[in-house]
Amino acid sequence: MRLVSTSACPPGSRLARSIYNEAGLVLVGEHVELTESILNRLRRHGIAFVYIHDERTDDIVVQDVISEETRRRAMQEIRNTFRQLMDNRRRTQVWNNVQVGKQFKDVVTMILDELDTNAQVMMMLSDLTIKDHYLFQHSLNVCLYAGIVGMAHGYTRDELTTLTLGAILHDIGKTQVPDEILLKPGRLTPEEFEIIKKHPTDGFTLLKDIPNIPLLSAHCALQHHERMDGSGYPRGLRNDEIHEYAQWIGIVDVYDAMTSDRVYREAILPHQAMETIARLAGQKFDPEKVALFRNKIAIYPIGLPVRLSTGESGVVVDLNGASSDRPVVRVLSDAEGRDLSAPYEVDLSKNLYISIVGVVR
Repeated sequence: MRLVSTSACPPGSRLARSIYNEAGLVLVGEHVELTESILNRLRRHGIAFVYIHDERTDDIVVQDVISEETRRRAMQEIRNTFRQLMDNRRRTQVWNNVQVGKQFKDVVTMILDELDTNAQVMMMLSDLTIKDHYLFQHSLNVCLYAGIVGMAHGYTRDELTTLTLGAILHDIGKTQVPDEILLKPGRLTPEEFEIIKKHPTDGFTLLKDIPNIPLLSAHCALQHHERMDGSGYPRGLRNDEIHEYAQWIGIVDVYDAMTSDRVYREAILPHQAMETIARLAGQKFDPEKVALFRNKIAIYPIGLPVRLSTGESGVVVDLNGASSDRPVVRVLSDAEGRDLSAPYEVDLSKNLYISIVGVVR
């Protein structure tokens, strides 16, 4: 299989991985031929990339970081809780939060148990889920990224629980933002952006008194838009004034936002998002945290078509944990674009004179 953008996927391609709705039901099954109508539908529902069959790469296997069952359970809790808050906002009702803390603690326990089974896990573009609301999937993605970097950093299980609870609920304050602002397809006005900027404080207010939610997790919601140089909000905190958990969540929040389709722009690929974050290291983000995060994500995901400095083209077939930007590539075409009769693989971590210079759209 290989990974292609839905905006560049040729009609007639066959899907190599099923696409699900947020309830975990298959909407477009594996092997289905992708017509222009289906591709348009996927794009409308926020699916930026799909895996398609290619006889030269059909032996490639992409492993999810968590099981479908755990993903489904997590999405159910996020959707139910966030939708209840949105409905209560519209009806000015009081939120019944008695069971919320226990339910989310159970969810992050399941997630951490699965992440813990593979200490070398790397997060990559593999989730093919039609989103009925960007906020829901984003909350889960940020939780997964936070769990992975937290384990790599060496946090204890209790610390990881606090961090991932803060991550999965970091944007809960956005449930208090009117839909016409939160889902606006164009640029926000200054007045609308001021309303958006209230969501960290609203999130803290919602979380701080919930049983089984540590106060520090609530502070993750409050501080995840703070930046090291004081340019963030809501309080303009600097450096160590920002709790390290919120610093982690701030990095992965920005990364996932850039690599996800939004109502106002298309997703960009992981290596492009990582380049942007790397440029902000030392200014907005802690350089050491950025460096660790870079080594725990698949900058070039398995199945991604790439162009090498030799002029040849191929597909990423394996990852190198110690060198996330130097994966194993199966070379399929020569420098003139001719298909090779005998494709071969090159490990870029062992062939330092060769590098990836671009992505083949």
